[in-house]
Amino acid sequence: MLGDLEGIDVILQQLAFYKRHDPTSNEEHEMMENLFNCLCSSLMYAPNRERFLRGEGLQLMNLMLREKKLSRNGSLKVLDHAMSGPDGKENCNKFVDILGLRTIFPLFMKTPKKNRRRILTTEEHEEHVVSIIASMLRNCRGPQRQRLLSKFTENDHEKVDRLLELHFKYLEKVEEVDLEIDRDRRDLDEGDEDAEEERNYLRRLEGGLFTLQLVDYILLEVCTGGPSTIKQRVTQILNLRGGSLKTIRHVMREYAGNLGDAGDTEWRELEQQHILQLVDKF
Repeated sequence: MLGDLEGIDVILQQLAFYKRHDPTSNEEHEMMENLFNCLCSSLMYAPNRERFLRGEGLQLMNLMLREKKLSRNGSLKVLDHAMSGPDGKENCNKFVDILGLRTIFPLFMKTPKKNRRRILTTEEHEEHVVSIIASMLRNCRGPQRQRLLSKFTENDHEKVDRLLELHFKYLEKVEEVDLEIDRDRRDLDEGDEDAEEERNYLRRLEGGLFTLQLVDYILLEVCTGGPSTIKQRVTQILNLRGGSLKTIRHVMREYAGNLGDAGDTEWRELEQQHILQLVDKF
């Protein structure tokens, strides 16, 4: 409905003002956030992603990230929605073409400091950024994919180092949640085990597992698709910090087994196969 009424173009036109201007009041700030949320919701409908692409929504979001205004938070969420899943393929390739890698990787390397009106937490920011990079690795082919993979060898593999920094950060968070779940299990009576398992899995996702899965997915893709020096660097750092390839494989097998309702059945099965093949090569 929103797309048929050219609503995507209208929202983009309204948001364009905030590319170089911050809202001047709390009410205006709330209105800007609502516009971003409307755009995110509309992008869950596949045809609207094409309208977003045609309306140069990617270019606007990319400029917002560069301008470092308050709109940066919303633009990051929008890009995540526009590029995720099988319907995000065209947007992912176009984002590389418009030099979006130059914008997203500095945000990957260093999460912006907190400020008075920042909407996203550090964890939310990191989740959106790694989700965008994971989506590009999943959807880009040909020269766009090569440009993406080459980023991980730049500056003495600094982005691989950052990936592993995030891996250990979120692995620690998940281990803490696992300990809490174990304590709760001891205190609770036996109940519906399936429902309990599902609740616990959701709790682990919210506690950091979702970001850990995305980080480890990126690790698998760049290790198997990039130069051998990437895998060597990963192994070296894991050995130095007492980590293991086995842990990453376990995280990714669990991820493959819980893809849930993402995409249609055929896409889900292909994605599961792809992840398990990556695990075997890793």
